[in-house]
Amino acid sequence: MRTLLALDQGTTSSRAIVFDDALRVLASAQHEFRQIYPQPGWVEHDPIELLTSQRNVIREALARAGAPASAKLAAVGITNQRETTLLWDRSTGEPLYNAIVWQDRRTSTQCAQLKATGLESSFREKTGLVLDPYFSGTKLSWLLDHIPDARARAEKGTLAFGTVDTWLAWHLSGGRLHLTDVSNASRTLLFNIHSGTWDQTLLDVLRIPASVLPEVRPSSGFFGELNDPALGRTLPLCGIAGDQQAALFGQGCHHAGMAKNTYGTGCFLLMHTGNHAVLSGHGLLTTVCAQTQPTMEYALEGSVFQAGAVVQWLRDGLGFFSTASEIEALAASVTDTGDVFLVPAFSGLGAPYWDADARGTLVGLTRGSHRGHIARAALESIAFQSADVLHAMMRDASQALGELRVDGGATANGLLMQFQADLLGVPVIRSAMQERTALGAAQLAGLGVGLWPDRTHLPTQQQHDQRIEPNMDPTNAAQRLTRWHAAIERSRHWARSE
Repeated sequence: MRTLLALDQGTTSSRAIVFDDALRVLASAQHEFRQIYPQPGWVEHDPIELLTSQRNVIREALARAGAPASAKLAAVGITNQRETTLLWDRSTGEPLYNAIVWQDRRTSTQCAQLKATGLESSFREKTGLVLDPYFSGTKLSWLLDHIPDARARAEKGTLAFGTVDTWLAWHLSGGRLHLTDVSNASRTLLFNIHSGTWDQTLLDVLRIPASVLPEVRPSSGFFGELNDPALGRTLPLCGIAGDQQAALFGQGCHHAGMAKNTYGTGCFLLMHTGNHAVLSGHGLLTTVCAQTQPTMEYALEGSVFQAGAVVQWLRDGLGFFSTASEIEALAASVTDTGDVFLVPAFSGLGAPYWDADARGTLVGLTRGSHRGHIARAALESIAFQSADVLHAMMRDASQALGELRVDGGATANGLLMQFQADLLGVPVIRSAMQERTALGAAQLAGLGVGLWPDRTHLPTQQQHDQRIEPNMDPTNAAQRLTRWHAAIERSRHWARSE
């Protein structure tokens, strides 16, 4: 037996999971770390805390796996929160500033200025992304502008930029590896997803010296050796992918038309589009899949801002129940919503609407409406929003959806998963393994070290997954979507100043 170590460095916690060569979990460990909010709209992490927490979970997971499993480690894979931006000194490894998290909005003004000069189409055509503070490029530009002497030092080649995967690889290798993979590079606003290279024109626009950038590699293969004391010995790093691309890979979505949805606080939906980078007409992103083939593969990506957050609101804001798991029983206490619709546009609407002025709306209430109807409408809103994104993906890609593969905490809710299948009219495949992101990292590492010849030989994890078939009449499903869209229209532009 050979084993694999997956490092999953997320937005709120660091994890390490040890898999055997049949891709079964042998041991895991997880530590949360601080979220830093220096001012409204700013979100930061302490880079040293990220690294320390990752080292601690490595030690714990290896200890729990036991000496035999640890001794048989074949390779390490890394998956990470994407877009979070770090800048450090090449000679010392010391960060110059906190990590600026993907959620951070401090570069909104810069993005608006770039749009005003007509540059958004160039960024979109080359990177597949929209000009938004979400992505790494303007964050890096901000760091170079606001840290004393940073730009001059960068131009001299003494500083290094990276997303979290690059930061971890650098330090776990003793400063020898400065690299990333195509999936993380494609989220920076600096990477041309068609040529597979950093784009000098975009670097010039953002005044970023190419000398700070990491080398870009495919997602699977020999990246180099890690020799950090936390690992106990020298091990090859053989897989890197951003978290959502790792989850897409871990779900086995390797071909055009296959899609996954991760249900968390929000939802992240990705649809594989093969070797064709589809430019969306509905506000979706075009991104690069985890690369194991000679040529790059692409996906359309869309997000639902409010998914599990809607349940949290009912629990914490309205006191409907004390634990989130109670919502299913409350929602099941009624046979339908009684024509009540909840549009959870608490911070605006994302794809395919992109209306920052939309606000949360509860419509259809009568004197007979009660908590059960609202709870059911809240659950259904998650499925409605996901269906809107998936239908936009199918239109963009001219590709029908055969099934939807799902993971994340909310997939435990049977009522939600059944309604999702009903709305889409296709089976929903509920993952038996919730750690699909870490699984993807382990698969990439195993392929990179040669445990399997190619991805068609990966041990399957689908045999215990649950297949949820649609059972709603398609006409009824279409009518429900029509009513949902009417509710959406009532939420739009609410916060727009007159």
